[in-house]
Amino acid sequence: MLVAILSIATILTAAWLLLLCRVTREDWIAAAYSKVFDSLLAIEKLRINDKLMLEKQSSSGGITAIGTRILRGNGSEKKIERLTRDIERLQKGDLKSVNVFTMPGYVLQREFDFFGKGGINKSIMTNCYELYGKKHATYKTKHLLARLLSYPIIGVAATLALGALVVGAGNTRVGTAILGIGNILVLVLVYAMYDELNDLVKKRRSAISRQFPNVVSKLALLVTSGMIMDKAWKQTAHSQELEIYQEMRRTSEELDNLVSPEAAFGEFINRCNTKETAKLASAILQNTSKGNAEIGRLLKDMAREAWQERRHNAKRDAEKANSKLMIPTMLLLLAILVMLMVPVAMNFSGI
Repeated sequence: MLVAILSIATILTAAWLLLLCRVTREDWIAAAYSKVFDSLLAIEKLRINDKLMLEKQSSSGGITAIGTRILRGNGSEKKIERLTRDIERLQKGDLKSVNVFTMPGYVLQREFDFFGKGGINKSIMTNCYELYGKKHATYKTKHLLARLLSYPIIGVAATLALGALVVGAGNTRVGTAILGIGNILVLVLVYAMYDELNDLVKKRRSAISRQFPNVVSKLALLVTSGMIMDKAWKQTAHSQELEIYQEMRRTSEELDNLVSPEAAFGEFINRCNTKETAKLASAILQNTSKGNAEIGRLLKDMAREAWQERRHNAKRDAEKANSKLMIPTMLLLLAILVMLMVPVAMNFSGI
């Protein structure tokens, strides 16, 4: 049995090393591209956080502002500088920061269509398209799928080898636990990486739906006051740093770069992927030629419906929260009853 476990671990390790030896230049470039994009996203988030912190400082005064500055220090400048240096090294061809453990997964995708073009690939591609846009979805999909393919091979191999060594050393109970729990943990962690992407998409859609009433209300106010739709869209897009505003800024940049409104708003619909944003973009496309009065009325009606829907959603969420709190409340009540009845029962038994 022990020999069989070690043999499986050896075969998995040899397969992983063989795949690593078959990594091509294109695979390294794809991994480096994903790494650069992740660093750019991290830099953008750090700058947004710094901007929000500065706004909070400017709105506070006295001791509060001084305390905030002390806690903030130099902001995220050092982290941004480090990420910028990593990006520059990758662009120059220095691939030291690329995670080598993911590279066999790129080979599996390239050589086996089942991995590179299968259902899981399509599912991940759809989510990455929504999260990162059409331009970066392919590279992000390859990177995540490479992790999902490569990590189980090396993880299971390491777990089997460690468990076999512990069993061989005479500690059968601990070795068996490592073999069982370790392999289950590896598979659970791999599935968690896949499920995390779905969770990010759901949270993003929920956030966009919550932010939509404010957006359409601002658009309605600006358009009815006489501002043309393009300027109203741009001004609203730059008013906050939340998800839907970032997507609006992307659309505004595309329009400034002479992308057709149909293509720009089509991408906006695909990236947001909510019924509210699809309705808004479609209304704008269909009514741009009818003037501000017509679009203004549509936006007002849409804003009213959005706020009503948000109130209904808030009520539904409150009802769900109440139902979820029912069981803990009953358990707490039961515990209180036990605490009250036990002393009473002990007194009666003493009498």
